[in-house]
Amino acid sequence: MAAALLAAPALAAPDEDTLGKAEGYPACAPALIVEARCLIGLVTRRDETHAARVVPKGEHVHAFARAASEPAIAWRFAQVSGGIDAYLDHTRTTGLLIVKDDTILAERYQYDRTSAHRMTSMSMAKTVVAMLVGIAVADGAIASIDDRAGKYVVELRGTPYGETSLRHLLTMSSGVRFVESYSGSDDVATLARRSFLGESEGGVATVAPFTTRERPAGERFSYSSGDSQVLGLVLRAATGRTLADYLSEKLWKPMGAEADASWLVDHGGYEIGYAGINATLRDWGRLGVLLANGGMIDGRRIIPAAWVRAATTPAGKAFEPGGSMFFGYGYQTWILPGRERQFLLLGLRRQMILVDPDAKLVMVSTAAENLGGGWGEQLALWNGVIARFGSRVDRPPPPAVR
Repeated sequence: MAAALLAAPALAAPDEDTLGKAEGYPACAPALIVEARCLIGLVTRRDETHAARVVPKGEHVHAFARAASEPAIAWRFAQVSGGIDAYLDHTRTTGLLIVKDDTILAERYQYDRTSAHRMTSMSMAKTVVAMLVGIAVADGAIASIDDRAGKYVVELRGTPYGETSLRHLLTMSSGVRFVESYSGSDDVATLARRSFLGESEGGVATVAPFTTRERPAGERFSYSSGDSQVLGLVLRAATGRTLADYLSEKLWKPMGAEADASWLVDHGGYEIGYAGINATLRDWGRLGVLLANGGMIDGRRIIPAAWVRAATTPAGKAFEPGGSMFFGYGYQTWILPGRERQFLLLGLRRQMILVDPDAKLVMVSTAAENLGGGWGEQLALWNGVIARFGSRVDRPPPPAVR
């Protein structure tokens, strides 16, 4: 087992003293405002301080080969350029994994993290929920994504969320007012308090404050963790299963995960639908490979191909990249601009899984950045990966901040 745990680079990681190296990067108690010394623990040990349900792995492990040597990958962002070492030197990266087909080209860790640590998803969990919804539709547990949420969650009937279709929840166009600016006093802070911090009985109570419809559903994209939380409630009600159990049976075991994952739960024992999945870097990579292959892995169909395609394609003109939206949006999944189809799972503090399905390329980058940190370096490195191993880069340079 020890041989499988890759050692962190010998060089000092960025801001390691500020981030709690002297204390062993502590896993602190859940809080809305997170001290810098607790950030590494927050993004790599979150299920040690918060109630969570295990997502069991199966007996079969999808095998990765490993390149004989790490390839040289050149990238440039602002005034910084170099290879993978430079990327690690300039970002608070906890883990970096680059996979081509089923071969690991690069795997790196910082801050004394190893391949055994479970990296938190933040909002990457939203895409997982969307894929589970597609499976539930295929299984017949959900009749149609044009059904309203209240059909499945009876407590939501008569509310704006209850009258919203699953399609409009998937595309974050519910029209229900939800401010997500990370100010500490916005709607996502209220949702976090009522879910992560246990300041409600959980379940439907977590979205009870959000009762104003400010525009017709489907009219406009507006990023909302509230929409994702409702999708999680629908999925649980429709399948009659906890989200962790459903994820284990339908995705984690069949895709060949090598380790158990976990999913954080609220005070009522409901998994948090907009965030809270924790998994090893390589298992996040396996999820990326599954999506790169259109929902198949090891010759086995796990997610319907048509669903993966729909989820990873802009949901209409209003959801295409360009203008005020650098990324486009599908079903709880971000779409990169450019002629080639590429998409990504994206989470706060720079959690990312980037996928090029044509080139069968996947890059997972997990991090402990400040809330205001952008994702320019990640996209610049991805462009370098694509330039070396994938299709031609034809997108604009990434912006500096979110």
